[in-house]
Amino acid sequence: MTWQHICTGSRLFLILLVVSSVGVMETKAKTGPVHGKVVVCYISTWAVYRPGHGAYSIDNFDPSLCTHVVYAFAGLDPELSAIKSLDPWQDLKEDYGKGGYERLTGLKRTHPHLKVSLAIGGWNEGSKNYSRMVADPMARGKFVKQVTSFIRRYNFDGLDLDWEYPTQRDGNPADRENFVLLCKELREQFQPHNLLLTSAIGAAKNVIDQAYDVRQISRYLDFLHIMCYDYHGSWDRKVGYNSPLTAPQGDALSVQYTIDYLLKLGAPAEKIVMGVPFYGRTFKTPYDGNIGDDTDGTAFQGPYTREDGFLGYNEICQILKNKTSGWTTMWDPETSQVVARSEKDVFNGLVQVVTFDNSRSIANKVKFAMDRNLAGIMVWSIDTDDFLGECEIEEDVYEDFRHLKHSGLRLPTRLHNNYPLLRTINEAMPLAIEEIKNKHHHHHDEDHDMHGHGDHGHRNYDDDDDSVEDNEIPHGSVEDRKGESNSALRKLQNPFFVAVVWCLLSLVF
Repeated sequence: MTWQHICTGSRLFLILLVVSSVGVMETKAKTGPVHGKVVVCYISTWAVYRPGHGAYSIDNFDPSLCTHVVYAFAGLDPELSAIKSLDPWQDLKEDYGKGGYERLTGLKRTHPHLKVSLAIGGWNEGSKNYSRMVADPMARGKFVKQVTSFIRRYNFDGLDLDWEYPTQRDGNPADRENFVLLCKELREQFQPHNLLLTSAIGAAKNVIDQAYDVRQISRYLDFLHIMCYDYHGSWDRKVGYNSPLTAPQGDALSVQYTIDYLLKLGAPAEKIVMGVPFYGRTFKTPYDGNIGDDTDGTAFQGPYTREDGFLGYNEICQILKNKTSGWTTMWDPETSQVVARSEKDVFNGLVQVVTFDNSRSIANKVKFAMDRNLAGIMVWSIDTDDFLGECEIEEDVYEDFRHLKHSGLRLPTRLHNNYPLLRTINEAMPLAIEEIKNKHHHHHDEDHDMHGHGDHGHRNYDDDDDSVEDNEIPHGSVEDRKGESNSALRKLQNPFFVAVVWCLLSLVF
């Protein structure tokens, strides 16, 4: 059929067809991030019970800032080997409940790019019941079938395994192999329904070694959500960084060590989603509040989260916003961490300290993740971002993107002050890829000047442009993998669509 044949017929039909196609593309392209990487947002659903401006409900969630959202947490009924709601009034509609499951999955109607998973587990669920369930093939099989129907009933796109952790905390050495079997059986059950299977993975080397057969679970999981935080806390009885990007040689407690170790063990880069914390760890010390200062193991809590040793970013930025509070901050370029400390309390002689990630920390971590060609970034948790936009916007977010400054690329202007950390992730993805390219070109030019010929051994990021967008693993349709913005682009490349546009243009002109 020729373009002339296509052009014959109702002009009205052509105009409606093009307008509707473009309309669909526009709607889809605008419903989520367009950088082609994964941004996984955990919501800790108990945040709804926090007081005042700390209270976070599903109504506060902005689905346009995440590619995936995880509802945390559901629990395990050990008697029935079944997944269960931990807060039926919040989660379900029965007995006049608030129906949180369906309110979150319902957002897919207006934001079709969004994938919504249900997480089972979490720290408070412990490990013992999971260990017993996976050890019994009958119980495991029962769980796999029941959980599949459960997540489909509430229109979830997948399940996130948050068992913290196999073999640990009253677990068994056999958990390591049984966890592989659980992942394998879930994958087999999920495959016909095109469901996602992910898992939150501990970051400490000893936990990784004991709990996970990394190569095997990577075969069955769509993504590994790496919990790159809680490296240090009040339990160390000394002031330390919550989530240092790097650490001295031989120190396994850093984001870089964790990610590089998992890659070495055989986790595919395109399945690794690197976790960043939207919170800090708190300490009290009789000394000056420097890293390494001894503490007695006590900490302090914030007015919203009310958890000892823990402060949400929204609580930290409120403290720092108050210029008369007596708090000071220090940026550590080696670890991309911030240390904030109070003045010494005149009554008890103690200094309060919090170590945390700010927007600059997050941007640097995104750059690291892009340099390792990872699938994307995971967030624990968006309910402690400054989701109401009450704090000052940081000015030095891209201070460490040195090659970007010479590229002539304009840094984005924010239209909204809320979710500063989450917005930084989405801004930093394409900027980091550009920074890496510019860095390569810089090294390439230096190498060329020194040797009089092209580079040898430098990685050519120009050749990797496609892999940047192809980083989601094969799951579901091509549209699902690529993201909605890229499917819109394919419509523009469709010969029939091009023909229709050509016809319309010929009719107009």
